[in-house]
Amino acid sequence: MAWVVDTCLLLDVGLDDPKFGRTSEDLLRMKSADGLLVCPVTFVELAPAFAGNLTSLRKFLLGIPTDFQEPWLEQDTEAAAGAWARHIQMRRSSRGPRRPVADVLIGAFALRFDGLLTRNATDFRRLFPKLRLVG
Repeated sequence: MAWVVDTCLLLDVGLDDPKFGRTSEDLLRMKSADGLLVCPVTFVELAPAFAGNLTSLRKFLLGIPTDFQEPWLEQDTEAAAGAWARHIQMRRSSRGPRRPVADVLIGAFALRFDGLLTRNATDFRRLFPKLRLVG
């Protein structure tokens, strides 16, 4: 199979983040033999870092290398809808932190694969307790 790469790791590498860049790059290199995927949502989240230049973004992702053409499936939508509903229910009862919907979409997408590479595992663990997280 393959690992889905969270947006934060790609930004760490692409922006040469002084705190996380090297660690994120090492993790990607370590898991690259298994295959690396980018969720369509991550592709959209990365676009501003490349000033919307999709050619540059694609070139960057190919250099990692990651597959950024894996389609979004109905089962991803169903998993995301369930996780988002649970998240909102927890927030309404004051038991949950605010989370961007992008994290829910990325986590749902990652359920189909080996898991998610991220440095924000705690953000995903509550929403997706069965998702393998490495970071």
